Amino acid sequence: MYMGKKAKKFRSVEICAGAGGTALGLEMAGFDHIALVENDTHACATLRANRPHWNIIEEDVNKIDFKQFKQVDLVSGGVPCPPFSHAGKQLGHLDERDLFPAALRLVEETNPKAVMLENVRGLLDPKFDDYRKQILAKFEKLGYKAEWRLLQAADFGVPQLRPRSILVALKPEYYEYFKWPEPGDYPVVTVGDALYEEMKSNGWKHADEWKARADKVAPTLVGGSKKHGGADLGPTRAKAAWEKMGIDGKGVSDEAPSADFEGLPRITVRMAATIQGFPASWKITGKKTSAYKQVGNAFPPPVASAVGTAIFQALTMVVSSATASAIDDDADEPNQAAFLVSAEVPAA
Repeated sequence: MYMGKKAKKFRSVEICAGAGGTALGLEMAGFDHIALVENDTHACATLRANRPHWNIIEEDVNKIDFKQFKQVDLVSGGVPCPPFSHAGKQLGHLDERDLFPAALRLVEETNPKAVMLENVRGLLDPKFDDYRKQILAKFEKLGYKAEWRLLQAADFGVPQLRPRSILVALKPEYYEYFKWPEPGDYPVVTVGDALYEEMKSNGWKHADEWKARADKVAPTLVGGSKKHGGADLGPTRAKAAWEKMGIDGKGVSDEAPSADFEGLPRITVRMAATIQGFPASWKITGKKTSAYKQVGNAFPPPVASAVGTAIFQALTMVVSSATASAIDDDADEPNQAAFLVSAEVPAA
């Protein structure tokens, strides 16, 4: 690999950025964010606290002219889940919170090389077949090849199930190089593995036996919508699953259990962030309920990193191929270096 020039960087614009799960994962994959759009004040505060240099636009996506970001490399976003969630009415495109039209407008106005959008598993239900086909047809009309795929966060080293529908679309010249990340490349992490150090941080004497009990992957964390939901770990079935792992899912605690604590501990916001795959260095700002909602609605950074790395590699392959062709064309020139200029691809 030639290192005489700066490694190739690709630029991204993201909508519905939330607490930064997707943005952090894509940063890990090698993308530079030129803009992140989010209309929730608390989430914007979290983004600014962690990455002061990011361009955070606190605004409704429907009010933004995206032509200012023309020719960005990647468009991404976690468009609101409630229109398609099994926990809601599943109104789909009839729900006022459906922002797929806004995402498509962003793509049309910026003409990126690639697109990555995520939503809940419910979007892949048969009742939304026609809507998904409409979205794919729109991407085809805009000059992309696109595909839906169901990914489980637990397959990418995240200690919770969290199935998500992912749409990846690329211009045809990049699409042929895109390969979905393989789940087998990542270790399985249990709740006990992930939270043990935090659970025992105040000297809790039952931490070891708790870890042995919490030897499973967690159910999906939920954050609730802006209209509904609070700081608890989900509906009755989810709370029962948490209880089997030794967690009281009826609420969120301010701190880890004390040395003499008896009973089932509650997780903290920090622990919830760990279960989502956020590193310890990522600060979730705001009061407990708003902070927990930010975490519960986030896209796990390791999953975003895995998919983002696959996209990065596809874009890089085209750059490398073009460079190779240029080298071949100039092969007869004196002192022409025989190398490929390629990008550093961060590990997932």
